[in-house]
Amino acid sequence: MSVLAGVRAAIIDLDGTMLDTIPDFHVAINGMRAELDLAPISQDQIALMVGKGSENLIRSVLGLDWDAARVKAHFETAMDAYQRHYLSINGNFSALYPGVIEGLTALKAQGLRLACVTNKPIAFTTPLLKLKGLDGFFDVVYGGDSLPRKKPDPLPLQTVCADFGLAPAQVVAVGDSSNDAQAARAAGCPVLTVPYGYNHGEAIHKTDSDGIVATLLDAAILIRSHN
Repeated sequence: MSVLAGVRAAIIDLDGTMLDTIPDFHVAINGMRAELDLAPISQDQIALMVGKGSENLIRSVLGLDWDAARVKAHFETAMDAYQRHYLSINGNFSALYPGVIEGLTALKAQGLRLACVTNKPIAFTTPLLKLKGLDGFFDVVYGGDSLPRKKPDPLPLQTVCADFGLAPAQVVAVGDSSNDAQAARAAGCPVLTVPYGYNHGEAIHKTDSDGIVATLLDAAILIRSHN
């Protein structure tokens, strides 16, 4: 995997890659739905809808019950309720995946600079990283609303490369979904995927990446083996 030779930095996704946040989404979304007199939905349903930003998530959730016109009419109210519920429980029900702390520690030990790039709003992202003891690993953090465009657009990854003064070929992206892989491909970055995340209900093996790694620690070991 010579594509990893010369890697000097890594861009790590958050939801589905470092943290299982579906339980947080579950509580916040069903709190919102209760305010709108809608029945609760399951974690499995929510897992199919996360990863493309809060706006897409809330439209998808409302679309389970309402037509497009009604979704549009109630979107702002629903979004406000969702954000209020999410901020009140942010991180309380989510859990680190195995190998995350070990993987980040190993990447840093290799001298790699680290960035967290997520489609989660930055107001949710920053306190969540801090609560889970992840904030100290990252030189740069971008949420889904930090820049004009979010993944799968390459802009967030391109921005990190510019921040670090590195060519895209020197910056590996690690994520759990086609969003991460598409953004990396478009930016010219190598990309590794983990098999345990959400990926919109698609098998990760269908995603165009440079390799599947069981954990972030395995990613760190693989990167080190090529450097």
